[in-house]
Amino acid sequence: MEDSQYDEFGNYIGPELDSSSSSEDEQQDVEEEQTDRMQQRQASASPSDAEDDENAEEESSDKAQNLMAMMRRVDIAKQSPQTQQNQIVLHEDKVYYPSAEQVFGEDVEILVQEEDAQALDEPIIAPIKTRKFTVGDADDLPQTTYAKEFLVDLLGHPSFVRNLAVVGHLHHGKTTLVDLLVAATHEWSEWDVATPIGTPVVKMAKPNQKAFGFTDTLQLERQRGVSLKTTAMSMVVQDSREKSWAFNIADTPGHADFFDEVEAGLRLADGVSLAVDAIEGVMSGTRRAIASALRENLRITLVITKIDRLILELRLPPADAYHKLRLTVEEVNQAIHSHHTDHPRISPERGNVCFASASYGFCFTLHAFARQYTRRWQNSVDPRELAKRLWGDVYYSAERNAFVRKRVDANAPRSFVHFVLEPLYKMFAHITGEDAPKLRPLLESLGVRLRAKDYELNARMLLRRAFGQFFGPPAGLVDMCVQQLPSPVVNAEATAARLAADTKGPLAQAITACEATGPLVIAVAKQIAAADGQSFYILGRILSGAVTDGMNVRVLGESFADLDADADDEDAVPATVSGVWLSCARYRISVSGLAAGSWVMLSGVDLSIAKTATIVDANNGVVKAAVRSLQMPKAVVRVAVEPAVPSELPRMLHGLRGISKTYPASQTRVEESGEHVILGTGELYLDCILHDLRRVYAEIEIRVADPVVSFRECVSETSSVRVFADSPNRKNRITLIAEPLDAPIVEDIEQGAIDPQWSSRQTAQYFESTHGWDILAARSIWAFGPGSLGTNILSDDTLPADTDKARLRSVRDAIRQGFQWASREGPLCDEPMRATRFRILDATLADSVVHRGAGQIVPAARRVCYAGFLTAEPRLMEPVNVVEIQAPADCVSAVYTVLARRRGHVTQDAPKAGSLMYNISALIPTIDASGFETDLRVYTQGRAFVQHYFDRWQPVPGNPLDKDAVLTPLEPATGSSLARDFMLKTRRRKGLGDDVSVEKFIDDPVLRDIIRSFE
Repeated sequence: MEDSQYDEFGNYIGPELDSSSSSEDEQQDVEEEQTDRMQQRQASASPSDAEDDENAEEESSDKAQNLMAMMRRVDIAKQSPQTQQNQIVLHEDKVYYPSAEQVFGEDVEILVQEEDAQALDEPIIAPIKTRKFTVGDADDLPQTTYAKEFLVDLLGHPSFVRNLAVVGHLHHGKTTLVDLLVAATHEWSEWDVATPIGTPVVKMAKPNQKAFGFTDTLQLERQRGVSLKTTAMSMVVQDSREKSWAFNIADTPGHADFFDEVEAGLRLADGVSLAVDAIEGVMSGTRRAIASALRENLRITLVITKIDRLILELRLPPADAYHKLRLTVEEVNQAIHSHHTDHPRISPERGNVCFASASYGFCFTLHAFARQYTRRWQNSVDPRELAKRLWGDVYYSAERNAFVRKRVDANAPRSFVHFVLEPLYKMFAHITGEDAPKLRPLLESLGVRLRAKDYELNARMLLRRAFGQFFGPPAGLVDMCVQQLPSPVVNAEATAARLAADTKGPLAQAITACEATGPLVIAVAKQIAAADGQSFYILGRILSGAVTDGMNVRVLGESFADLDADADDEDAVPATVSGVWLSCARYRISVSGLAAGSWVMLSGVDLSIAKTATIVDANNGVVKAAVRSLQMPKAVVRVAVEPAVPSELPRMLHGLRGISKTYPASQTRVEESGEHVILGTGELYLDCILHDLRRVYAEIEIRVADPVVSFRECVSETSSVRVFADSPNRKNRITLIAEPLDAPIVEDIEQGAIDPQWSSRQTAQYFESTHGWDILAARSIWAFGPGSLGTNILSDDTLPADTDKARLRSVRDAIRQGFQWASREGPLCDEPMRATRFRILDATLADSVVHRGAGQIVPAARRVCYAGFLTAEPRLMEPVNVVEIQAPADCVSAVYTVLARRRGHVTQDAPKAGSLMYNISALIPTIDASGFETDLRVYTQGRAFVQHYFDRWQPVPGNPLDKDAVLTPLEPATGSSLARDFMLKTRRRKGLGDDVSVEKFIDDPVLRDIIRSFE
């Protein structure tokens, strides 16, 4: 290469080079020849064919161009890659990007979206979300020792059915006890591989999985390690005679915040199995469960759980273990008889006490243990007679070979210690301490034959295998429930008495009959969310009749009073059953129908149900009344919520409806300020609600305000003066006074001793006989409020000589409405009133009906109630929690310190018999209980365990209307200024003014001056 042919930048500047593309010259020659031929044809054509020639010329030119283009493409294809790279490509032949078919293939559907077709935060192809918040597949039926059809058929015979609820304190072994029955009847791999743990356990080898818990169906329950919902489990079990029975079991939570689920479980049951820890004994949750069961008139059986802890943890001698068990039985009896009931005594020799260690796979009654001895002795001793001598101060004399009541030797053990506890202790000792060669002949002598690889297991697993074979299936527990708890038929009359308001009406008669051919009555206890959280099922008990798939029913809500045959009540909604199932915890059995005495899970009828309801046949008008609503614990803790993105408010409202359905004690409301408020029973309860709102029902991010509590407004004295208020047209005047209501009356109203559906005569008889009211005063009761059975009373104490009674009765409904309005929103801070009685002393009404309408009377009644309330020394009431703390002796002082910082005080402090723990009972205001558990665990290094729940209402110290109270900004109020501080902060939170004065509700200047003189 010569340098003279290139410039300084490397560009070629030499002579032109010869073209190497000879094909281009040939192509040009071919084109010239074609052009000459076409010109010759045009010259030889005749003039008459001019028009045809023009068209032919256009067609031929198009064909020629197409032919030339094809030839160019062919030539380009034949060229070398280097020639194609240098070839000039026309615009219509250029390809800048590969087509979609070339990239994705011809079998892929291609969608072209415009820029504004979707939001920026919405993906073009949304990912597949798996919405599943439960454990297991509901439609995957496991293998069982019985046929599913046999279970359904057995439920058709109510005399072979037992409906029971397993209740008790937190971590007292309720779920594990149900697991023992499930493991005996189901093929359950988790039970076989999980290591038994006597104390509460959260995780197994796999994360987020409890060792046991067949009825813990929610993933949230497994993450928290505690039961949160009442779960129904239906199964077939066999007693000691191998007779089959259908058991409907409700496994209830033990945490104090979820006691509403316990109430729902008791609504379904005919009896109760009370689980009590052998070491902890009777706790606060145990007492609450006993009180609720006795209020529902249910029979109680006792299961003393975790008896292995006496041996492995406390290592008590057998004699001391007996005294510990006997003390537990006596504590339960004291708790039962403190309610002045005629419930039979709980005692092992009566057959209503069972001893269990469900973690190690065994449970027994005295009769079951006696049967073990008679089988091995091979004699004619009656096991029932032997069982009666295995408890109490009964001793066995080996010399006389007989049982005696007096101890012949100072070291002679009791029969329960000698025949029951000592063999258990020996089995535990040998299995945990002996090697396989020495252990095998010992177990085989007891009839326990294990495989060789079973002896290689750890001690806990080996204990379960050995005790499982020695005791066999839990037939003792089944015998106790069958013999001590009534069947639905036997308990039908008692069920009608506690569920029907009118014990002689059609509803009570249908429940008492308990026949499949009777009118349909289903008591809905609770609602269950589906696995995806988008639909709901109802869980109820069939009290009468039968329900089938596709049946037309009528859903009666909680506020339903009586259904008129000629009118459709707004709370009686028709519906169609779209599915009938038998609930079995993790799975469900689809059936065509179920009859009276059974528990049922229905779909398609939940749209109109808020909490609970009554379902009757739409075509049968016999039953025209609803069952009594559940008595739920008070929801006194509240939080305000709002969506993080305001446009997602509809989704949050949809989620709040799901929360209201699945949490029986929760309440959702909208304040006048516009904030959405959720009310719950405690911190854990609200935490679970907010979790479900964020993750399950609404699936949005929400902002949550600091928790606050509800207050109540009451009076401490009788009104200092008779107050009156005029209607807006100045033609009507109502005069009354307010006074405090006696505490026993308030307690009876809250416990449901007074039925809102009673007639005035029945109510008067109750007040006269129970509380000593005058007959005239008792018959003058007009209303309870707020609601149908609130703790405030409105009574008519006017005299016929001073007031036109007929005219006053004509406006009674309007005065009731004003009273309900006033008692629902008190004058201090818009909180409900409590324990206040309003007595109407005089009423001056207009002659014309037009002038005394509801628009005139209702505001006047509300104003006069406010005026009477403010002249009767008003006070503010706050909720108070009862606290039960378990802690070692060296942590008691720290407990006192934490309680004192939160306005709490100790009511009882005593060591727990048979253990190293102290039981401390205390009271603490609910408003100061937020974070109390965390604070206590920090001060005690996690060694204190606390349970607290709402117990009572207590007046806040100080006068809320005292304007001289000293309130320092950014500092907590103390002493007598506390009531004023709570009232002002609540009013400001609700957007109300600070001024509260009786003068706003009184128009007469003379009366104002009189009231000022009393201040």
